[in-house]
Amino acid sequence: MSITILIIGVTTTISLFALSNSQWIYNLLYYPYRMWRYKEWHRSVSCGFIHADLMHLLFNMYALYGFGEYVENWFSGLYGPWGITLYVIMYFGAIALADSYNLFRHRDDINYRSLGASGGVSAVIFASILFHPYGKIGFLFLPVGIPSIVFGPLYLFYCVYMAKRGQDNIGHLAHFTGAVFGFVFPIIFEPRLIPYFIGQVLGQ
Repeated sequence: MSITILIIGVTTTISLFALSNSQWIYNLLYYPYRMWRYKEWHRSVSCGFIHADLMHLLFNMYALYGFGEYVENWFSGLYGPWGITLYVIMYFGAIALADSYNLFRHRDDINYRSLGASGGVSAVIFASILFHPYGKIGFLFLPVGIPSIVFGPLYLFYCVYMAKRGQDNIGHLAHFTGAVFGFVFPIIFEPRLIPYFIGQVLGQ
């Protein structure tokens, strides 16, 4: 069993249980006020195991299933015995980092809370863009996919635009942060990915 399937299984199990048990959601969600005052730093990662509703869970796990094993295999090929470990670090590191801006911004806000694995999933998707910039990324409502190299900038622009509007309850800034982290993280451990990516984009 791949580590991606294991993450999906554990996340789905905990999320489904938490949806019928509000105390679990309260104990696991991202809550800067309690993180600072009671040192509940586990919330920076535990929030990735719970979701707001079934659609939130389904969308994230579907995306992770679609890209995760591909990226996981790349990590194994690039980094050898450390590949799976680094893949897990990237995924959960992105979840922890994704909402870090709000960790400071809302440290005194007793009402701010967030949850979901979107930061980690965004990281996996953007790692796949680094590895295969002309791969196709599709959507449930579109019959054909668009090239990853086109999707990436459009997605980042959308995240910034929606974050500035601030008219919904979605963590667009967290999605943006997770995506950038997922693109940069593999390069930190293998800088040759930079000329590789450029070469792929230029068709060399």
